[in-house]
Amino acid sequence: MAVFGWLAQPMVLPWVALAFGLCVGSFLNVVIHRLPKMLDREWRAQCAELGAGAGEPGDDPSAPPARTREDAPYNLWAPRSACPNCGRPIPATQNVPLVSWILLRGRCAVCGSRISARYPVVELAGGVVAAYAAARFGPTLAAFGAMVLCWSLIALAAIDLDTQMLPDDITLPLLWAGLAFNLDATFVRLGPAVIGAIAGYLALWSVYWAFRLVTGKEGMGYGDFKLLAAIGAWLGWQMLPLVILLSSIVGAVVGIALMVFAGHGRDKPIPFGPYLAAAGAIALFWGAEIAGRWLPLFA
Repeated sequence: MAVFGWLAQPMVLPWVALAFGLCVGSFLNVVIHRLPKMLDREWRAQCAELGAGAGEPGDDPSAPPARTREDAPYNLWAPRSACPNCGRPIPATQNVPLVSWILLRGRCAVCGSRISARYPVVELAGGVVAAYAAARFGPTLAAFGAMVLCWSLIALAAIDLDTQMLPDDITLPLLWAGLAFNLDATFVRLGPAVIGAIAGYLALWSVYWAFRLVTGKEGMGYGDFKLLAAIGAWLGWQMLPLVILLSSIVGAVVGIALMVFAGHGRDKPIPFGPYLAAAGAIALFWGAEIAGRWLPLFA
């Protein structure tokens, strides 16, 4: 118990959280890379089962299915992390969060291929949000909850940037986790949390259908509804106007910048999930101060 008491000291806890968050950030890189592929495999397997049910002329229904490469285990734990270029498994000594990328100068130790800078960025983000949550909330359930929320938002933002998809495997557990944490009013009372989940979903659902009725196009995906519902479950309905406002402002600024400086066409979709995630993290840590100073109506 003395050890845990020492770790909970205000000058020690953030550093412990930083180290732990860096390790979680390394795992988030695995989630970001593999989860969309796992879902794609699952969808393909379901389609194959439906196709097998229909059958083809000459098929033997009693014959076992042909084994393919996709039958090999592929999940968040297996196979081991490897270089995507040469396929060499990465040893533990070269998989130390942040440090290994710096020592290897961002390149594979065997083939010399470049390792994306996003890997250390995600690791660093995971560590920084954990350290800040520990410093802000201290050794409390709120600190751990803030870490869980921020780590989930980091993974969702990166996956949405890569695939324009916000997986239910993260958004739905995140929503229920928010309600669970607020059973004891960790961030808000349970009533506002439940209303926040409902209002968060309906707010963007309404925008989606209004835009579709007017333009005949889809302006966003259903994953955005679920993400805002999850944020509402964590922070309560009072924070939703601020989250929507912040995400819209950031999204508009980034979207205009992409069109002006990167030649991003208007017809090319821009994922909204990263802006919602950033706004959710801002509202988590500074939402009360921002609302109290700039949005007294929602304070």
